[in-house]
Amino acid sequence: MQVEHADPTNRADTRENHQGDRDHCRTVIDPIALRRAFGTFVTGVTIVTTRDDEGRPRGMTANSFASVSLDPPLLLVCIGRSASSFPVFSTTDHFAINLLRDVQTDVSNLFASKSPDKFASISHDPVHTGAPVLTDCLTWFDCTVHDRVEAGDHMILIGRVQAFGTSPSAPLGFCRGRYAQVKDPLPAGWLSSHDMIVGYLIEADGKLLLVEDGKGGWVLPGAPRRPLKGRLPVAGGRELALLPDETFLYSVFDVDGTNSGYLMYRARLAEPRDALGLPDGCRFFPLDALPYDEIAPVEVRSMLRRFARESAGGRFGIYMDTHDGGRVAMVSATEPWSQHVQP
Repeated sequence: MQVEHADPTNRADTRENHQGDRDHCRTVIDPIALRRAFGTFVTGVTIVTTRDDEGRPRGMTANSFASVSLDPPLLLVCIGRSASSFPVFSTTDHFAINLLRDVQTDVSNLFASKSPDKFASISHDPVHTGAPVLTDCLTWFDCTVHDRVEAGDHMILIGRVQAFGTSPSAPLGFCRGRYAQVKDPLPAGWLSSHDMIVGYLIEADGKLLLVEDGKGGWVLPGAPRRPLKGRLPVAGGRELALLPDETFLYSVFDVDGTNSGYLMYRARLAEPRDALGLPDGCRFFPLDALPYDEIAPVEVRSMLRRFARESAGGRFGIYMDTHDGGRVAMVSATEPWSQHVQP
């Protein structure tokens, strides 16, 4: 184990010099060695966001984040005084913490840079306070400012959580000045904070879009909440444009042995399938050749079989789970919601 000591030179043995010695010990700590020692603590990576007085989104990368309290719901993040966005965070009354997924090192690097427009290529939207929430992150916390504490060359920004959301993705780690992978991050029985999994049945030309689950199987593309302006995030930082007026609830059900529920929507693409340029890990399967054995849980497989049958007949239903097996309400036709909204 490497040990770093201060070097109190010219030490006197008199009692009155002891306090001076202690002060001297503190002032000669090697800041580079201390930073490296702090860096051995494995953390996640966050993007801290807010808006300035003119409403422009501002953000920076930070890993000095911690939970503080459940009642009231508090968290903290440390903002360096040398950060270009420090003046904004020192006066704002709201901010958001966005924890990054393991594939978002590029997002971390972008917000750690001096790029003049960090949000140009990053999907984000307001949720509660107006602070920008990254739509494809691991977990987000939308906060009002609870307190600020001056602490050396940093300010401790304490936030009161007003809204939050999470996903079962793997987190991005950071240790010893570099990114780290966290293996097996999702213990059995873990649930997302909303206890609801939102999936999308995106059909095009008789094929259904599925996404690799990272464990040799397939899942439906999903989002932690309804996509902003019909844009659904997918792997690789890409987005799929959906037709908002033609997105309909298809199935609501629970899964045996868990407390989570599923919300499944039917959706249509706003552009031709051949023009999408899907990233790796996304694939359209013919409806008559879906890889059921590679899809879990059984309730999702059952729903997909019903969807394939109904697609063949061109007549769809809405499934609502009940204690005695559920109900399917058949829908003879679908119309855009806008036709039923009074101006």
